[in-house]
Amino acid sequence: MASSTSPVAPPRSGPPPVAAAARTRAAELPEVRWAALAAAAFLCALPLDLAGAPAWIWGPLYAVCYAAGGWEPAREGVRALRARTLDVDLLMVAAALGAAAIGQFLDGGLLIVIFASSGALEALATRRTADSVRGLLDLAPARALRLDPVTGDGETVGAAALRTGDTVLVRPGERLPADGTVLDGASEVDQATITGEPLPVDRGPGDPVFAGTLNGTGSLKVRVGADPSASVIARIVALVEEASATKAPTQLFIEKVEQRWSTGVVVATLALLAVPLALGADFTGTLLRAMTFMIVASPCAVVLATMPPLLSAIATAGRHGVLVKSAAAMERLGTADRIALDKTGTLTEGAPRVAEVLPLDGTAGDRALALAAAAELASEHPLARAVVAAARARGLDLPEAHAFASVPGRGVSARVDGHEVRVGSPAALIPGGCPEAETTEAAGRTAVAVTVDGTPAAVLAVDDRLRDGAPAAVAALTRLTGRAPTLLTGDNPRAARRVAAETGIRDVRAGLLPEDKVAAVRAWQRDGDTVLVVGDGVNDAPALAAAHTGIAMGHVGSDLAMESADAVVVRDEAAAVPAVVALSRRARRLVVQNLVIATVCIAGLVTWDLVGHLPLPLGVAGHEGSTILVALNGVRLLRDREWGGPALPATDDTAAPAVPR
Repeated sequence: MASSTSPVAPPRSGPPPVAAAARTRAAELPEVRWAALAAAAFLCALPLDLAGAPAWIWGPLYAVCYAAGGWEPAREGVRALRARTLDVDLLMVAAALGAAAIGQFLDGGLLIVIFASSGALEALATRRTADSVRGLLDLAPARALRLDPVTGDGETVGAAALRTGDTVLVRPGERLPADGTVLDGASEVDQATITGEPLPVDRGPGDPVFAGTLNGTGSLKVRVGADPSASVIARIVALVEEASATKAPTQLFIEKVEQRWSTGVVVATLALLAVPLALGADFTGTLLRAMTFMIVASPCAVVLATMPPLLSAIATAGRHGVLVKSAAAMERLGTADRIALDKTGTLTEGAPRVAEVLPLDGTAGDRALALAAAAELASEHPLARAVVAAARARGLDLPEAHAFASVPGRGVSARVDGHEVRVGSPAALIPGGCPEAETTEAAGRTAVAVTVDGTPAAVLAVDDRLRDGAPAAVAALTRLTGRAPTLLTGDNPRAARRVAAETGIRDVRAGLLPEDKVAAVRAWQRDGDTVLVVGDGVNDAPALAAAHTGIAMGHVGSDLAMESADAVVVRDEAAAVPAVVALSRRARRLVVQNLVIATVCIAGLVTWDLVGHLPLPLGVAGHEGSTILVALNGVRLLRDREWGGPALPATDDTAAPAVPR
């Protein structure tokens, strides 16, 4: 069957990538329309033919059926023939025309209809893959405020019109329209959509920024460093198109077999025609038998055995927030028998919380927390929200704050109850340091200092939240592979052991540099293990690239995530990792099922035709029926219920280290 690969639309403005993608309607595909026209013409001609109507009535209808369903396969077959290859498209069209040449218009029309329907199913499965990831590309805004280089006046233009060297103004709360460098201003930018970093990062003059990231509370003037067509997001489009065009190793092997198989079918068909005729056999019967053999021996079902299950699995994964790069990657995901997990950004989600309040100089802990929360109330920083949430969880009353000020990278200050309250980095607020902050940071937590009128009042120990369902995901991966995952992290051993204990991991390797993670992966590979690495796609890139398969946690867009990982979990759901591995294994099972179905059907029909007398209609129905069965068996992975695998209940929030402000 001729495969149908459809391009993916470029990024559009709109909601973040969690938005659902609109599916292409079947009627929008040309393959579906031509197949429907061929079927309609055949169904109109069939009763007239069977009722004995004159040929001039039903003949044109059959002609429409042959033309509508056969012109595109014939074109593809001729192209392949010019490239000195022989595929099943040309064999099917030749068989249908051969049947029509001896007056078997009905049988040839049936072959065309079923063949065109199989192609339409394949095209629909391929397009669904593109549709499923289209919603993941809605990151960059459609318009931008470009500043005139002379007057400084702003002009609203389409983001696609921006060019390298332009200057744009990005207001608070807006998404950046292009990759570039900050010229003026200071703000905190949420780069989770690009780098997977769980907390916003401070950005000022000279710092790089990326299209699709979300600006915080400050305004930024940004010099565009690359045309939108060359931005990180635009490269995602190219990646998705590549994924649709790539083929799994099993499919590549089948296509090599197909060339020789198709050539063998042609040679055998000519022999079945020439030898009996040389021995004096009837021409019509001999030609009909040879055409029947060409139909039933053609490897249509074998060719369709691999790609529909894998493409359907890619589409289903995409709808649920997992972008798998290629059919080859989807096939490899299910082969993993050893899994290594990163900690920060993989098992933890980047939602900080105050785990402990450490009073200083006799200040009451609740009093210090209330003052800090009052000062932080106007801030949008995630650490500020954690402080406010902790105060409210304790039922504390928050005094009114005045003269609020925020300095990115240093913290906030405000006038609360007549006191000057500052909340921020201990290095900035307590220059001489304090044992409480050092102990907190040594334990893998983030230390936040609180000062009142310049005097240290408390240190807040902040942890990063464990992802919901992380322990259940670890348990599911253990069931899938037969062994528990290993934790590979660059964090300190105490923090790593705490997260491992909370998720049920026993093998912990902490304090690792990127090259140490690669060494661990290669050691496993030398032992014969098939390794899957799950990381954040940034500092884990070397290990992701070295492993047989890599999954990057975090929103799509990072260069390293795109280049190093085979799949990206864009919704930051721990349950998605075992789910996509289980889906890959189901797809691999369906490929084996399809190959068995195709081989058994072809062998049975060929034996019937050679040993007995297989009527052409039954040959057509058997061969194309098996082709449709194989296609439908593959595309059933498009159903939403195929996603999920083991039940992964959410767990209570638990602690893991946060990222400092």
